[in-house]
Amino acid sequence: MPFRYRLQKVLDFRIRKKEEQLQEVIKAKNEVDRIQGLIDDNNREIAGVVKTMRMTTDFRMMDSYDKYLKHLYEKGEELENQKKEAERLLEIEKQKLVECEKEVKVFEKHKENALEAYKEEEKQAENKLLSEVAVQKYYQKNKEKKEEEGEDI
Repeated sequence: MPFRYRLQKVLDFRIRKKEEQLQEVIKAKNEVDRIQGLIDDNNREIAGVVKTMRMTTDFRMMDSYDKYLKHLYEKGEELENQKKEAERLLEIEKQKLVECEKEVKVFEKHKENALEAYKEEEKQAENKLLSEVAVQKYYQKNKEKKEEEGEDI
């Protein structure tokens, strides 16, 4: 009879759960990357506005540029806060993934131990069968020897 792990459904469930958690980690990482891209775009826009302001702006427009720069800096701070929150969520998702991996490893180790026990039982059953066959052959040979000795006499 082939080996059948009695908790295979639970192991499969845990593996699926781990894979789903891995997808959540990937989504969280993508969100952090997206926010970082927005931060980079904002920083490039700030640099462009500062460069334009210094080179070509009339002094009467400086107040408008200052307000716009203030808006961009506030937007940058808000994006930094969003990034920190996204990184915090990413760490939480990573911790959940680690827990899922631990659960899967526990069941895989249990399955491995169950397989070893199954192999050992199969080996003992085979040895017992071989032992019984050897005992029968021994008695058969003894019986044949006695019959031959009985015929010789």
